[in-house]
Amino acid sequence: MRAQHGSGASRRLSRWIPAIAAPIAIGVAVVVVPMQASAAVDLPDLTPAELLEFASASEVDALSGTIEQTSELGLPDLSGLTGTMGGGAGGDASSGGFGSGSGQGDSSGDGTARDAASATDLDDLISLATGTHTARVYLDGTNARLQVLDDLAERNVYLTDEGAWIYDSREQAATHVTVDRAALDALKAEASAQAEAHADEARDRLEAEFGTPLPTPEEVLDQALAKLDESTEVSVGTDARIAGREVYELVLEPRDADTLVGEISVSIDGDTGVALAASVTASGASEPAFSVAFTEVTFEAPDASVFAFTPPEGTAVTEHEVPVPTLAELEQRKAEHAAGTGEPSDRMPQPEVIGEGWSTVVVLPMAGAGAGATEGLDPEAAALLGTLTQPVDGGRILQTSLVTVLVTDDGRLLAGAVTAERLLDAAASGR
Repeated sequence: MRAQHGSGASRRLSRWIPAIAAPIAIGVAVVVVPMQASAAVDLPDLTPAELLEFASASEVDALSGTIEQTSELGLPDLSGLTGTMGGGAGGDASSGGFGSGSGQGDSSGDGTARDAASATDLDDLISLATGTHTARVYLDGTNARLQVLDDLAERNVYLTDEGAWIYDSREQAATHVTVDRAALDALKAEASAQAEAHADEARDRLEAEFGTPLPTPEEVLDQALAKLDESTEVSVGTDARIAGREVYELVLEPRDADTLVGEISVSIDGDTGVALAASVTASGASEPAFSVAFTEVTFEAPDASVFAFTPPEGTAVTEHEVPVPTLAELEQRKAEHAAGTGEPSDRMPQPEVIGEGWSTVVVLPMAGAGAGATEGLDPEAAALLGTLTQPVDGGRILQTSLVTVLVTDDGRLLAGAVTAERLLDAAASGR
């Protein structure tokens, strides 16, 4: 079936796509797992609006499975560069940890440890963009675990109500993150009460001005779909199987000549509404540049033992307690940040957003950039930037199949899923 409807409900998609995207953010990479279309799969027909509504209403809070993902963005071969930087980190690009070292450092001052750490971080970054990994995912309510499977090693993130553990078996290092639950609960309660008061005030003002109640959820959905008509065509594609389960295919195609994205496909479980796979294909390409999918999945609660972690003997453990501010302190920090008077850590440069929709460009100040874009950078960063980028008027540019990055001579970094022409125009005009 191929029901069509101009749409693009990013508000709806944001609820369930993170289930697929979250592992990517901490380094999961793998192989392409194409959907297996089958004439035997014939799910009840749904319109795009109905499929979005079905997916957003998913209430699954327990599952376990294996995820595989690939990123082939067309980057050059950097194996020679990463093999020599930092005195040679050695090993597979996939062998790095979640911030490898986790508090272990060489304070000798000769920079050897810092160079090795920089090389490992670089390997991790390149692996994310071009390498292959497999991961296991476990979820049961507020308990979650991500287990990244490397060659002869593994990396784990455990999340529970008691805090978090981040463990790298190759580095024999673990970080234990805790938070004052009582202080956090108090902050949530205070913020919730304040938000509810503001919501009541806003509702009262709206009804007083227009004399009508707030729109129903169905009306909100219809309005969102109507707005997306302008920038995105959303359709329901071919029913298929992912990890042995029947899925719908939701297809988003941008109507924007400035974007590099040709199509986004999301596979939605026909029974639970959970997203089981996603892929992004560049404009004009026939194969996805990015793909992530469950190869096996069950929606039964995992055994509680998979969420328990005790550091193995010999593990270097770093303890980190996250401070919980009060709501008043948060508001004060926000005011100080706006005025530019807060602590240096609170005055981090905020991104500037140029444009909207598929042709959005994000701009950030880039510390250390100078004339020629690489001047002022440390040798490793300058070598990487020089290898990845090409010179253009006003800076250097990196082009991949899905993302373009521009480092300008005046110290800015611009990025977006857009053409080089769009990025250069944004840098010159600021719009």
